[in-house]
Parts: sequence; C-alpha cells; structure tokens
Amino acid sequence: MLAKGWGTLSETHLEMRRRDGTWQAMTRETYDHGNAAAVLLCNPQAGNVVLTRQFRYPVLHNGDPAWLLEVCAGLLDGDTPETCARRESEEETGYRPTALIHAFVAYASPGSVTEKLDCFIGLYDEGSRVNDGGGLHHEGEDIEVIEMAFEEAFGLIASGEIIDAKTIMLLQHAALSKIFG
Repeated sequence: MLAKGWGTLSETHLEMRRRDGTWQAMTRETYDHGNAAAVLLCNPQAGNVVLTRQFRYPVLHNGDPAWLLEVCAGLLDGDTPETCARRESEEETGYRPTALIHAFVAYASPGSVTEKLDCFIGLYDEGSRVNDGGGLHHEGEDIEVIEMAFEEAFGLIASGEIIDAKTIMLLQHAALSKIFG
C-alpha cells in the first residue's frame, strides 16, 4: 500500500503470462475507491435529460475547467448498484426516477483505476421532483441541477462541453436505444 485516504493507492509486483507463453515481470499501481453507479435521467415525453454540474479537482489539476457537466453518480457504499442509482438521483438532482433501466457496466480507466461503474437510464416525469437536489454538503458536494433537451445535451459531446466518460457513454446509449424516439 502506497497511500490510504479517500481511496487506496497500491503497488503490485506480478508476473504476467504473455500471449506467446513467456512470462514478464511488471509493477503496476492501482487506485481503489470502490465501485459506483451512474444515472442519465430521461423524460422521453418532454425530450429532456437532467445533468449535474460540479467541481472536479483532478480536471482542474489537468488544466481544464473544473466544473464538469455530468450525469449523477456515486459510490455504492455497500448498496446494490440500483439502490445507489436511486439514492444518488435524489441526493444530487432532487428527482426520484419512476423506473431504472440497467444500460451497461464499464471500467472508465482500467489501466490504473479499479472502479467498475453500473450505468442506468432513469425515467422521470413532471411529478418526479422530490427536492432541490444539490448533493450532500458534508461530502463537499455543491451540485447545480440542469434540465435540458436531449438533443442539446448530445450536441455538447461534439462541442467539447461534455468531457466526462460516463456521461458521454450514457448519452450515446440513449441515442442508440432510441429512448427519445
């Protein structure tokens, strides 16, 4: 173990059997902070989605604008992915999905991060708003809730305004699945 804080940074020495049958020694670092769930909230009748905008320090550290436009997401914290998806939808956006559809599972950065992400489409309607959202203050969350047309959100991928992997994948999944017709 190299470091333990919000997550654990470990260094592992291993031997990998190559495709040609030979063995190769290697050293790898992995960062583990748990698995997560993400939700793209969709209102097919209105043609809208709900996204969040929040501060992401690693993005700032990398030289990009730190306030990212994203789908809501959070760590499982011992819950099932579906339970987490419902919890994070309400905490971050204030919307309670009328239905959750499991879309896919993905590793966003499998070369160094252990996080496995269960991704969902969450359906909502006008009556789904149960609070203002915004996240949990004690967790350092300061989340802006943004409802916009699906087509506008999808276009923000090409313009470079959406650069978060889980958000790009879920918007593309919604387009391929023809959730909006």
